[in-house]
Amino acid sequence: ENVSFEQIAAVIGRELAEQVRETSLRLYREAADYALMRGIIIADTKFEFGLDEQERLVLMDEALTPDSSRFWPADQYQPGVNPPSFDKQFVRDYLETLDWNKQPPGPELPPEIVAHTVAKYREALARLTGTAHPPVGFS
Repeated sequence: ENVSFEQIAAVIGRELAEQVRETSLRLYREAADYALMRGIIIADTKFEFGLDEQERLVLMDEALTPDSSRFWPADQYQPGVNPPSFDKQFVRDYLETLDWNKQPPGPELPPEIVAHTVAKYREALARLTGTAHPPVGFS
């Protein structure tokens, strides 16, 4: 659900809301510029923030991954057309073809859906890092 800046400011205070907005936009711009140089459009993403013990803003959880972002190949982007993606949209699309109540636990994914998703994630990683093989820990 989308929440306006004014709604957030009413909950967490204007100063903190502005800090979250500025930090989010800076992180997104830097990541989007880098990704575009590597042939990927970051269509959108989410950041999760919290406050540490000293009440300082901290980025929490994952950021800028195929699970928290939509990555599109820049060379295949056309306005008004849904491009292929390097993210979990493939799994979402598959799940939409099934008849289930959308409550946990979700249906088990067939091996070919898992393999295709892994391949898309690895392709995004390879494009973003410029490596043909995933680094250690990403097998």
